[in-house]
Formats: sequence, structure tokens, C-alpha cells
Amino acid sequence: MSDGLPAPLGLFGGTFDPVHFGHLRLAEESIGHLGLGGVRWIPAGQPPHRGVPQVTAEQRLEMVLRSTAGNEQFSVDASEVEAAAPSYTVHTLERLRRELGPDRSLVLLVGADAFAGLASWHRWADIFSLAHVAVSHRPGFPVETGSLPLELSSEFNARRLSDAGRLKDAPAGGIVTFAMTQLAISATQIRKLLANGLSARYLLPDSVLDYIQTHSLYRNS
Repeated sequence: MSDGLPAPLGLFGGTFDPVHFGHLRLAEESIGHLGLGGVRWIPAGQPPHRGVPQVTAEQRLEMVLRSTAGNEQFSVDASEVEAAAPSYTVHTLERLRRELGPDRSLVLLVGADAFAGLASWHRWADIFSLAHVAVSHRPGFPVETGSLPLELSSEFNARRLSDAGRLKDAPAGGIVTFAMTQLAISATQIRKLLANGLSARYLLPDSVLDYIQTHSLYRNS
């Protein structure tokens, strides 16, 4: 790619049920570690690998919009929420390729746990022809080849880039890893706290918590 082309674009998909500071730090730190021009958040409309969320896709989208507002390096893609079909990553990437063209460097952001299960994703091998993959991990706990399924381990060894700066040299096909600040926060934990009437303050943005409280989300019925 020539230097005149835009910096790689990070793609961050997820259920975000609800979005929290762990999500926000991953997106924020990926920009610096990977030299991204920004991160596009893509809330899943119908997540295929988990049960139906307690709240609607539109509510989860609104929480992402609220949490990312004010950060000019973040954008939000509502297309999967608006679609009436399961949100498979490979389909999302195919759509983005049509929208952004064949030459833009796209970087799919995933956590180490999600990456370990990549081989179970729909048409997972096709992902590498559509985007790079960047795997975040805990400091001091890098992605170990031996911990991956054999077929994924082979891809990891063949595609791994030692220098994230090389992401801009091709539109897709590489794998990079980066350590991110460890925040032991999970959406499951937050939902349990809220369901039991306990405080979730300081685990997610106040703007999101205010929305949850205003609409009485995640409460036990």
C-alpha cells in the first residue's frame, strides 16, 4: 500500500450486553499499539453463538453510541442491528469490503479467549482473506501456539506479524498480538450485579449506567 492510503481501520464487533470499560480500553489501546486510524464498533443484531440477550439490539446499540460519543477515533456501525439475520463475522467483513473497497487495511479486534475459539466460527478461514486479525491478551500471558486448536495454530504460525506496522502493507491476511491493560470486568458480572440490585458504578460509563437505570434494564422480573 502506498503511504497516501489511510491508516488501517480497526473493527470491533460484539454483543456489548452491556458495553463496559474493558471494551473501551481494548478499542482505545488498539489504536496506539497497532497504528490504527480509528475503530469502528459493530454491535451484533442477532449474535449466533449465544442466547438471546435480555435487552433489544436497539438498546445495546444506544449504549454503544453513548459510550463512544466524544471520541473522534471511534465510529459506530448500526448495520448488523438493522439486519434481520444472524451477525456472522465473515458476512460483516464481506459487507465492509464492498463498502470500503479491496485496498483498505482492515483489522478485526478480538480477545485471546475469542481467538482460541475462532475455528468454530462460520467460514472462519475466509476471515483472513477479508481482514487482518489482532488478538489482545493479558500482560505477561501471550498467545501460546500450543494452546490453540491444530488448524488454528497452523494459521497463527503462518500469518503472524512480528511488527504491527506491517498491517498497513496489505489489506488483510496477517495476525498480530498485543498486550492490553487488564481490567477484570465482564458483561456477565455487570448483568448479575444489576439483576440483584447491586451497584455497577465504575465498571461502565455513567452515560450507559444512566440509560440502564432509566429503562430498568437487566433487572430480575
